[in-house]
Amino acid sequence: MNDGSLADALNRSCHCINVDRGALQRSLDARLGAPGAYLRLRDTHANLLADEPVFIAREHIAGMQDVVDAIERVVALPAFRDTVLARAPDIARTATGPHGVFFGYDFHLTNDGPRLIEVNTNAGGALLVMHVAGAQQACCREVRQFAAGAVDPGDLEETFVRMFRREFDAVRPGRELRRVAIVDEDPEAQYLGPEFELFRDLFAAHDIDALIAPPGDFRLANGALLAGGRVVDLVYNRLTDFYLQAPANDTLAAACRNGAAVFTPGPQAHALYANKRNLALLCDADALHGFGAPQDAIRTLAAAVPRTECVHSGSADDLWARRRQLYFKPSAGFGSRGTYRGAKLTRKTWASILEADYVAQEFVPPGERLLIEGGARRSMKVDVRCYVYRGRIQLLGARMYRGQTTNFRTGGGGLAAVFTTPSS
Repeated sequence: MNDGSLADALNRSCHCINVDRGALQRSLDARLGAPGAYLRLRDTHANLLADEPVFIAREHIAGMQDVVDAIERVVALPAFRDTVLARAPDIARTATGPHGVFFGYDFHLTNDGPRLIEVNTNAGGALLVMHVAGAQQACCREVRQFAAGAVDPGDLEETFVRMFRREFDAVRPGRELRRVAIVDEDPEAQYLGPEFELFRDLFAAHDIDALIAPPGDFRLANGALLAGGRVVDLVYNRLTDFYLQAPANDTLAAACRNGAAVFTPGPQAHALYANKRNLALLCDADALHGFGAPQDAIRTLAAAVPRTECVHSGSADDLWARRRQLYFKPSAGFGSRGTYRGAKLTRKTWASILEADYVAQEFVPPGERLLIEGGARRSMKVDVRCYVYRGRIQLLGARMYRGQTTNFRTGGGGLAAVFTTPSS
C-alpha cells in the first residue's frame, strides 16, 4: 500500500487517535490563565475543536510545499508584482511592511495531488490547532508511529514568537519588540476570539506586552500609534478589511502608511498573495511564462491551481452554463463568506455576483474523513491548511465540516490535528 492509499484507508477506518481531553484542558487552562477556561470554551464553541485527527500522506505534504515554493518564486517576479499591485488600492502599493505572519494555504487533497483552493494572509486557528495536536493520544503501538503529526507546543510557541520578532526587526532593525496590539473589528464577538487570548498570553510569556483592541481604540500622537495610552510597536492584524478602507480603520490606515507601527500582515501582502484574482494568473501557464516564471514553477502551479477566471458581464452566459462545475468567490473574500457552489446558485444570487467582484473556480471536491458518532458512521469533508511563514510550512491543520463550505457548526467537526504517514 502506498503512502496516499494508507492515509486514505486511515481516514476511513482509524479511530485510535483522538484528543486526550484532560491534556487539552490542562494545556488551554494554563494558557488561557484560568481553571475551567477549556470547559467554558467547549460550552460556547462546541464545534470549534475536533476530537479526531486527519491523516495526510508525506507525498502530499511535499507537494504542498512545492506549491508554496512555486508561488514564492512567482511573487518575487517584478512583472507579476507590477500586474497585481496595479489593480490594488494605493495603500498596498506604498505601505510595504514586512513579509507577513501566518499565511494560510488551503488545499483539497486528491488522487492527482494537492489542489490549492486559496491563500489567506491573516489565517486564524494556528494556536488552537497547535494545542489540539499536542493533546492527541493513540491507543495502540501500530498507530502511535503516526504521532509524528503531533507537535510540541513549547517548541512551536518559540517559533511563532521568533517570527513576530523577525517581522519587527525587518522594519525596525536592532530595536526591541516591546508591545504588540492584536486588532480585530470586534474581538469580543469574534468566533476565534479565544485565540486572541492565547496570543496575548504567548507574548506575555516571552516578555512582550500585548493587548487586544478594536480599531476605535487606537490614536496617533507624535508619530506613534497608541492604544490605551500605550505606544504600540507592532500590530498583529486580524482585520478582514484587508486594505484598511473602512472609515473605522482610518487611524490604522494612517499608521500603516506613515510607519507609526509595524503591521503584519499588511495590505501589500494581501494584494500579492491572497486576492483571489491572483489565482487566475497562477493557473495560467501563458501568463506565468510572460512574467518570466521558471518552467518547473509553471508546471507545479498548472497541476495544483484549479482553473480560475474573473467574473465579468462578457463571460456571464458561459459561466452560467458551466456553473455546476464551478465555485464562485469574492475576490477579497474570507472565511467562505459570499462563496457559492454553482450547482446551488439561483438567478437572484447570480445577478448579485455579476454586480460584485468575483472569481469562478473549478470545483475540486474536498477530502473525506469518516467518524463514528453514536455507533453510526458519518462522513466529514476536509480542507487542509498549511500555516506558512516566508515560504516554509510551520504547521499543518485541517478543518472538518459538512455543508457547502467550511464552518464550525458541525458536530464532530472543527479544527483538527494532522498526522502524517510514517517514514518508510
